[in-house]
Amino acid sequence: QMPGTARHDRDMAIQAKRNLLEATDPIEKLRLQCLAKGSAGIKGLGKMFRIMDQNNSRTLNFQEFMRGLKDYAIMLDKEEAQKVFHIFDKDGNGTIDFDELLVTLRPPMSNARKEIIMQAFHKLDKTGDGIITIEDLRDVYNPKHHPKYLNGDWTEDQVFRAFLDNFDSPYDKDGTVTTEEFMNYYAGVSASIDSDTYFIVMMKSAWKL
Repeated sequence: QMPGTARHDRDMAIQAKRNLLEATDPIEKLRLQCLAKGSAGIKGLGKMFRIMDQNNSRTLNFQEFMRGLKDYAIMLDKEEAQKVFHIFDKDGNGTIDFDELLVTLRPPMSNARKEIIMQAFHKLDKTGDGIITIEDLRDVYNPKHHPKYLNGDWTEDQVFRAFLDNFDSPYDKDGTVTTEEFMNYYAGVSASIDSDTYFIVMMKSAWKL
């Protein structure tokens, strides 16, 4: 597990569940229900929408949107779901662009936080191609201290893969991490931390920046 994130992830999920009790705005409710599933929760919803999007149009009609929410166990009544849908159906043609929806669901972050997240990403992305792979990790992450490597359960590559899976959506583990996935993950972690300063200190120590 990555330095310091498991606990933040847990705190953030607990906090999201607590905030849900007071939330009235349907977008906020949807955001919090995703975050209650952990930092990769918003990404998981995206994966669910991709499954619903039979014709690869990256858009959904209301029926598909409702089915996606239901399959992902999101509790919004039909009226709330319609409100969310109408906010994103800007031209009123009965479909929404779900990439746009996911970006809006991501908890807002200050520029200072985004910058430090990108610094960590660039440090890991050794090849500079905008994607973190097992190859990139060989130079920056030492798997030999991992308990499962030490007791012989896992090879080095399995340790790397588990590390990358932290950032990957639970339904879409492809062993690579894009800027977007990294940013979405840390937006989740960030939601559990009130102070910019503390978030930056945590990132610096976790990634030795």
